Amino acid sequence: LLPDGLRFLVTEGYRPLALQITYFEDYAAELRKAHPDWSDVHLRRQTSRSLSPPEVGPHVAGAAVDLTLCTASGAELDLGTPVNASPEESDGGCYMDADGISAAARRNRRTLTAALATAGLVNYPTEWWHWSYGDRYWALATNAPAAQYGPMTYEG
Repeated sequence: LLPDGLRFLVTEGYRPLALQITYFEDYAAELRKAHPDWSDVHLRRQTSRSLSPPEVGPHVAGAAVDLTLCTASGAELDLGTPVNASPEESDGGCYMDADGISAAARRNRRTLTAALATAGLVNYPTEWWHWSYGDRYWALATNAPAAQYGPMTYEG
């Protein structure tokens, strides 16, 4: 579904629960340092903008993929921010519909969306690179009666 010469560059798929916990706690600590006055509830809500809480994380279920576009030779295309850029470091550029990104980045995001949405995946709108199928957010976005996948542990 991609134009000739373009490929997906997958940066992450399944994420072990322990790693999701580490990512979530590290980001929460970063936000706490910058905003020591935030309540625990507000801190969790702000942390959850960019990272799913471990108990509901779609990567933990193997139901999400983080990816970008690249050329056939592997050169990454401009999509406005690096994969995994936080709202703080990207000045909100990580949001799929962000203002302030280049016309080329916006065009590349449309190309990414056209291919993945046609295949049935849904984007988590706070992260242009995050796409899922079968998780809780996918079920909500597609009006499915239930998610197809839940958290799992893989010992491999």
